[in-house]
Amino acid sequence: MRTGIPTRLRLLGAAPLALLLALPAAPARSEVTRFEVLSREAGALGGREFGARGAAEKITARATIALDPADPRNALIADLALAPRNAEGRVEAVTDVTILRPARPSGTLLFEVLNRGRKLVTGWAQDADGAGAIRLERPEDAGNGFLLEQGHTLVWAAWQIDSPAGPNLPQLQVPTLPGITGPVRDEVTFEDAASPRRVSLSYPAADRASARITVRDRADQERATPEGLGLRFIDDRTVEIDRPAGAAPGALYEITFTARDPKVSGMGLAAIRDVTAFLRREGGASNPLATDGRPGIDRAIGLGISQSGRVLRDFLYYGMNQDEAGRLVFEGMMPIIPGARRSFTNARFAQPGRNPGPQYDRQFPVLQFPFTYPVSDDHLSGRRDGILLRCRLTNTCPRIIHMDSEFEFWGSQASLLVTDTRGNHLDMPADVRLFLLSGAPHGNPWNAVARPSAACAMPLNPVNGGPALRALLAAMEAWVRDGTEPPSSRFPMRSQGTLVTAALVYPAIPALPYRGQYARAEWIEQGSPLPRSRGEYPVLLPRAGLDGNAVAGLRLPLLEAPRATYVGWNPQNGAEGQQELCTQVGGVLPFAATRAEREAARDPRPSLEELYPAPEAYEAAVRGAAARLVAERMLLPRDAEAAIAQAREGRLARLSP
Repeated sequence: MRTGIPTRLRLLGAAPLALLLALPAAPARSEVTRFEVLSREAGALGGREFGARGAAEKITARATIALDPADPRNALIADLALAPRNAEGRVEAVTDVTILRPARPSGTLLFEVLNRGRKLVTGWAQDADGAGAIRLERPEDAGNGFLLEQGHTLVWAAWQIDSPAGPNLPQLQVPTLPGITGPVRDEVTFEDAASPRRVSLSYPAADRASARITVRDRADQERATPEGLGLRFIDDRTVEIDRPAGAAPGALYEITFTARDPKVSGMGLAAIRDVTAFLRREGGASNPLATDGRPGIDRAIGLGISQSGRVLRDFLYYGMNQDEAGRLVFEGMMPIIPGARRSFTNARFAQPGRNPGPQYDRQFPVLQFPFTYPVSDDHLSGRRDGILLRCRLTNTCPRIIHMDSEFEFWGSQASLLVTDTRGNHLDMPADVRLFLLSGAPHGNPWNAVARPSAACAMPLNPVNGGPALRALLAAMEAWVRDGTEPPSSRFPMRSQGTLVTAALVYPAIPALPYRGQYARAEWIEQGSPLPRSRGEYPVLLPRAGLDGNAVAGLRLPLLEAPRATYVGWNPQNGAEGQQELCTQVGGVLPFAATRAEREAARDPRPSLEELYPAPEAYEAAVRGAAARLVAERMLLPRDAEAAIAQAREGRLARLSP
């Protein structure tokens, strides 16, 4: 493993790096030029108390940031230098901010990067339902109260230019670049067969005559222009699509056109940086967290889930973890379920909302080298780079705990985190921990149960990541607070024989409908009018044991004392393509009840009667697994007790409502 500064820096260029290394000492200042508190609600969440931490206060605000395009710390924000400026020569953006903190906070600020405007950590870590976790108004909206009981000050700020609008969905306003044009590609799909259908384009069209449309039933097929396919402009941002007769629901329609007026989307990354820096460093009256001239924040952790985890990886890659005075922004960073991907945020005509997966948005520039944290070589492009390269040069790297579900290996190329671009093993730096949430899909609510799906071949996997995230949050807080090392990584690795090719993942389980499908990792060249593949990187997958469950990773009691095979993938019904998996879901296949039943089915997995011969044996197995996980700091005691109670009541496996 190489740890020094590389000699070849083709991507970065010599000038920006030289500037970063030679930055003069800067006075303490904030690029938040205005922080307007719109409301303060003492006794929020219906006045609910959170143990010794007391009731919560909710603050809604609006922050204005002003960036100097000449500052090297802003130099990598795409098109910032072309944006309109204020009287001081700075480029302004405005972001909505929400803060929730207990009366007696711990000094830890937890900044969650919003997912399409939504708060997710309150659902994941607090077992709150989706609407309540976003709303945060009623007592039950705090779920089990875990984050506030820990004393965390929770902060959210808008960063996404194409975030949906609606109640409790913060918005970001950034400058537009009038007069600039360029190629844009939009991809849309419809679940019904109605025609025509109206669609909003990502950007206004500059030249309607240049627009073209194609369709294909599935992403593995060739693009086509069949009879009956048509495109009409209603206005510069709205088109109407005529769908050909017999077009399949779920078919992919791609529109290419010349667009105008891009937005400075990369300023969203600066909004994350500057709002956090302001709240933790500014001691004046404008900071609602300050008391007696002190900010009241001792440390900060950045967390993002799914799309937001990908954005955190971009935040790191573009060197944003130092503020305008060169100080650390986040001591700790937790990208959750991003796989090896980043986001389409810091680019001209960016579309941050795109989510490439097995079926949709596949060729948007989200899976891009560098895929992993240490510096490595890309044998296809000839580049040398790493997500932590820039922060290594400025000594501003955070401690990282990265967690993926099993779906990320099948749908988001997660093996590229721990291999080079030829598939060889890579070691992680000492300040990076990687965890696989074994047997899990991309995400589930806390009360999910297995259920059939018309679109997928297997019942949907019910594994919930809340217990794992709570344990890792506690480990990260201890790591940044007093230096307590977290548990070692638990992630499939080539060097340990737990990361293998698709043909070697499973033993022969007749009822398991796996045909080697997974989302390929392609080097996509963003050409005009359409992108094209220039090569492919090897993708490897977690090896399963004889029971069909992954042998590596953070295995919750559900897998340590299994009653079924839990997998992070699920084939589309009736699809045979190499990549045709249901997006973001997994599957579940229960064990046979008896040895005779499994032998009749030629099932190599153990039966329930063989694993748990006495009624109390299952609870005892769960109790032992939970105790081990607590001792290893992979499960909190309260979650261990909950797992034991669920096992006693027959609810832990979640195989039926």
